[in-house]
Amino acid sequence: MKQDILNRKDLLLLMDCFYSKALKDTTIGHYFTEVVQLSLQKHIPVITDFWETILFDTGKYYGNTMKVHEDLHEKSPFQSEHFNRWIHMFKETVDENFEGNNAEKIKQRAISIATVMNIKMVHGGAGLK
Repeated sequence: MKQDILNRKDLLLLMDCFYSKALKDTTIGHYFTEVVQLSLQKHIPVITDFWETILFDTGKYYGNTMKVHEDLHEKSPFQSEHFNRWIHMFKETVDENFEGNNAEKIKQRAISIATVMNIKMVHGGAGLK
């Protein structure tokens, strides 16, 4: 039986596993390797702060996730397939490593966030402002 996501260490493992797959993915990998040359050394602590804030309400993340992705979208427009692939890979990575209430919570939050981004960027907002 796998354990649940309990702390920052677990989130770091999740992010390491996810990005090791995402960077090589044929659908979304180019965003990390070509559109921006993502430094995992810098990105992993920031994205872990984000998820730690989302999952455990730590208040560590102060960035603007939507703005970061809007900037990426301007450089290389997202399509729904990019968000769908990201969601699939994120859920798969969670399921490969964890199970429990927090594992389910992070997957649901990831789906919600990616869905809102998809609606705003790909579908022109559809009434969201």
